[in-house]
Amino acid sequence: MVARWIAPLAIAVVCAFGTNVSANDKKYGPGVTDAEIKIGETMPYSGPLSNVGTIGRTEIAYFQMLNEHGGIHGRKVTLISLDDAYSPPKAVEQVRKLVEAERVLAIFSIIGTPTSAAVQRYLNEHKVPQIFIQSGAPRFADPQQYPWTMPISPGYADEARVYAKYILQSMPGAKIAVLFQNDDYGKAYLGGLKEGLGDRAAKMIVMEASYEPTDATVDSQVISMQASGADLFFNTAIPRMAAQAIRKAYDIGWRPVHILASVSASIPTVLKPAGFEKSMGLISALWGITPGDPRAAQNPDFVAYLAFMKRYYSGGDPNDALNFAGYSWAYTLAYVLDRCGDDLTRENLMYNATHLKDFHAPGLLPGIAFNTSPTDYRPIKQFVLHRFDGRTWVPFTDVMEISSAK
Repeated sequence: MVARWIAPLAIAVVCAFGTNVSANDKKYGPGVTDAEIKIGETMPYSGPLSNVGTIGRTEIAYFQMLNEHGGIHGRKVTLISLDDAYSPPKAVEQVRKLVEAERVLAIFSIIGTPTSAAVQRYLNEHKVPQIFIQSGAPRFADPQQYPWTMPISPGYADEARVYAKYILQSMPGAKIAVLFQNDDYGKAYLGGLKEGLGDRAAKMIVMEASYEPTDATVDSQVISMQASGADLFFNTAIPRMAAQAIRKAYDIGWRPVHILASVSASIPTVLKPAGFEKSMGLISALWGITPGDPRAAQNPDFVAYLAFMKRYYSGGDPNDALNFAGYSWAYTLAYVLDRCGDDLTRENLMYNATHLKDFHAPGLLPGIAFNTSPTDYRPIKQFVLHRFDGRTWVPFTDVMEISSAK
């Protein structure tokens, strides 16, 4: 069976799939009728991560486009997107509202480790899909403990192991300073780096500098890292703090090899505020096309995305990788909902999300695809190292794959 929805300006999105039920055997979970599929999400529209809220606006616009062109099997997708302010208590309040009052089928696309963790147990106890959350902390890809929780972001530890492999190959004598957020998010990056470095980690990592997401700046941490004698800076901070660290390192004359976690690799929201001159030479592990890169101009996925942004989210920056991510994640949810056919239960939604095979979401680099299974919830396990040239991210390695977690 082939389901097709046609986007404006001749953008065609085609999904081939097999459903588990016949067309006459309809099964509906909460939030689903013959006319509607109700999905909930929370986003940091305010608070310290408010710049990332643009992802939610892109996702809302995507489903507006989809609904204008027939929805999914004739059903409109209603995405109810509430502000969690990147605050765990607020996330709990909003998610409970979505589940208990709005009766949504699933919770989609929560951003951040602390907010996602705050609702994880509640959603699993109530058997509500917590699907395609945007955090790579290991706890969100643990089907034995949390079978109803699934990420879409690559694992932070997996990404860090890629950096460790690169460091061991290119700078085996490096003295490493790590800036990390003092929670599961930051500790996952730090732990992955140590795992990747193996028995050399204790000698190579000369400083671990933590910060709290509510801190005003990370200036003092950067000054201390320079004083440690480190010649490699592993910057795992969230976007606001990452931009501060890039700028501060440059301003105090510290010029280490600077590895930047992919969560903060956005050119408009991190590198531009930090300063392009100050961001020159940054290294990051990416898996998707970089908006604004001239090489993307002829890519069909990117052409479709640009047309979508122009018509449905004209206030958003099409060169912001966050918006391209929101477009890709919404496309992926639509694909999974489409595969569910007329069995739109919570159980079947999770079944289809955990049986992705070589699925190429819009914008993934060649050689990178989503693959999931009931025992491996991590969609992306492949990366390409890039270096910032003052204008865009330029790849300098082949695809590097992390086949399994340690």
